[in-house]
Parts: sequence; C-alpha cells; structure tokens
Amino acid sequence: MTKMVEPIIAEMQREAATTRRLLERVPDAKLTWKPHHTSMTLGQLAIHTATIPGVLTGLAQLEEFDTVNANFDPPQPATTAEILTAFDGSIATAQENLSNMTESAAMGNFRMLAKGKEVFVIPRMGMLRAIVLNHWYHHRGQLSVYLRMLEVPIPVIYGRSADENPFA
Repeated sequence: MTKMVEPIIAEMQREAATTRRLLERVPDAKLTWKPHHTSMTLGQLAIHTATIPGVLTGLAQLEEFDTVNANFDPPQPATTAEILTAFDGSIATAQENLSNMTESAAMGNFRMLAKGKEVFVIPRMGMLRAIVLNHWYHHRGQLSVYLRMLEVPIPVIYGRSADENPFA
C-alpha cells in the first residue's frame, strides 16, 4: 500500500461502518418503493450505495474509462441481506484495489470519456476523493432521505439524528 492512499483507506473503513448501519435499516418490504416516478427504487439506491466503493475503486485502476461501457441502471435486489452481502464484498474489493495501488498510479491521472470524447482528466487521488468517496456520501445522503420518508429511524451519521443521540 502506498502512503498516499492510506488516508483514503482509513476514511473508507470509518465510513463503511456508518453506511452499514444505514443499509441495515432498509426494510425488505419497501425495496420497490420510490419517492418519485423518475427516482430509483429504495432497493436500487441501496444496492448502488453498497457497491460504489468496489466498483469505482476498480475504475481507479484504469488509465481511462468510457461511459459508453457503463451500466447506470442498478439492479433491483430482492432482500436487504443481498444488499449487505454486496456491501461487504464491495468494501473488501475497494480495500484490495486501494492497497494494491502503486505510488506512481496514485500520482497519475484518470481520464473519463463519453463515446470517445474526453469529459475530464483528474489526478487519481482527486478521483478517489470526488468520484469514489464524495459520490458514495451523496447517495448515502439520498438513502437517508428515502428512509426518513418511510418513517424508518435514521442512525447516527455524523452526529445526532432525530432518532438517535450519541451525546445523551
């Protein structure tokens, strides 16, 4: 493991515990629910959130990626257990991907294409921050809103929630 990615791995490990607490609250009976006809279902959003670390750290192993090869439609899981299994595998894959990243790869650039046209070039460490971690947190936030709309108690994420107070 390179020293450069150690903080990313440490952050991912800390945030994985928080994400797992949220994913554990996803009710099996509501996996096909969605707040709007254009939204993902709860199950699709949960499985997407669960798999972001493994999938996107896999992309970070590449020099470039063309979105024409991407599947932007998450599958519909049948159970919360399926989501948690996918999450555990995703975190293990992400840790392996990051642990095996060389210093030169970590310092290199990642290039995103759309149908062969360059969308952006970003330093790989920036890609890990913005495209992996920030993207993951974004969808985790969406998931917490879906759960709130379904009256599911929200666990502590960065401090107290309306349902839990670690400071009390």
